Amino acid sequence: MVDGFIDVVLITKNSERLLRECLKSIYNNIPVKELIIVDGYSKDRTIKILKEFKDKYNNVKILFDNGNRATARQKGINNVTADWFMFVDSDVVLCSDWYKKAQKYLQMDVGAVWGIEVWSTVSDPKTMRLFLTTTRKIFDVRGGTHDTLIRTDAVRDIKIPVHLHVFEDAYIKDWITKKGYRVVACYTPFCIHYRPHVVWTLRGSLNLIAEALSIGSVRLLSKLFLAYGFYTVYSIYRLLNFR
Repeated sequence: MVDGFIDVVLITKNSERLLRECLKSIYNNIPVKELIIVDGYSKDRTIKILKEFKDKYNNVKILFDNGNRATARQKGINNVTADWFMFVDSDVVLCSDWYKKAQKYLQMDVGAVWGIEVWSTVSDPKTMRLFLTTTRKIFDVRGGTHDTLIRTDAVRDIKIPVHLHVFEDAYIKDWITKKGYRVVACYTPFCIHYRPHVVWTLRGSLNLIAEALSIGSVRLLSKLFLAYGFYTVYSIYRLLNFR
């Protein structure tokens, strides 16, 4: 078990849609030493919202990065000073007592704890069971960073390849395991993922697929093919029934 405060790394870019709810869930459920923001030069109200929380808690550091997810995550890691830190996506809401629920997994051989994501649109019990099983299998292959607690020493010397706008999470997971640590995937704690509406459009879905194909290795994509098939079917269902 690890006591004390941890850093939180949050990557933002025009993230006002759910940012306030995300930040509230962080401060309500995580003992925050420092909230490290890496912003991609947002044009909306993102910075204004962040400054509100900075004024309230006085532990928010706002950095800027004009690269991609890989460079933003690297900059976040480089600014961590706590023994443990979390990556949290700006469009998720953490479950109650996220950190308390994760503490039981923090053994000496554990390098990271991943809380499963639940899409906000999934409500049917049968669909939920299939979704959770599929998402858990996907993590085994490619990792995830939407709500992930990481031992800082496990990634202190990491250099994420700058071309990894996607699959940077797979690189981080593999790095931690190669350091000899276990990466624990669990169903609780978890986060609710409020995916942007563009994901539920045909163009948005195709763009996500094209992005993955352009960067992911053939070996990695082949392992993800069947699992992502479920996501594709669900996205099509959303397109046809929730226009």
